[in-house]
Amino acid sequence: MSTATPAIGSICVYCGSSDAADATWLSAAAQLGRALAEADIRLVYGGGGVGLMGACARGALSAGGRVLGVIPEFLLNREGAVPEVETIVVQSMHQRKIRMFEEADAFAVLPGAIGTLEEAIELISWRRLGLHDKPIAFWNPDGFWAPLISLFSSFVDRRLVPPSFRDCWITVEEVDQLIPALQAMSKDVSVDRHMRART
Repeated sequence: MSTATPAIGSICVYCGSSDAADATWLSAAAQLGRALAEADIRLVYGGGGVGLMGACARGALSAGGRVLGVIPEFLLNREGAVPEVETIVVQSMHQRKIRMFEEADAFAVLPGAIGTLEEAIELISWRRLGLHDKPIAFWNPDGFWAPLISLFSSFVDRRLVPPSFRDCWITVEEVDQLIPALQAMSKDVSVDRHMRART
């Protein structure tokens, strides 16, 4: 059996859709999009042209990257798909999340509000249930996700989940750490799969 680490070909980015978000976050989202393009990793995202979503997509496009947007029909007028992006229009939020999951090898979670939180929680729940082992990384600027990570830790401390729950995700402080962190996590998953296959 080969022990080669499968390459990450697509990263799904979950993030906010507000144009009023912190300007440094919008800039960082664009930076991540460019980094994905330079690494020849396709960006999968929620399909909108606003907020961190739009900034990330336009950043990838500006660097010649591949981008796939997935958006429900009812959000087209509100979030406005980026014309240059290949966009799949679905009928529901559930279909959107499933398609984004299927199209991605790993997931990066940037600052966002309730929609981003829902996507991240569901993704971690699926991993906890053993439905996938795809890498998940949070970009945590200025401790944005610290309350959530603290809550997750309390689940372990109160013995609601085993300590291995903490292995479901990683956090990074700088946006340029996201891709290397996800690649390292993918390598760890690949080694674990290989070891389990031998036992």
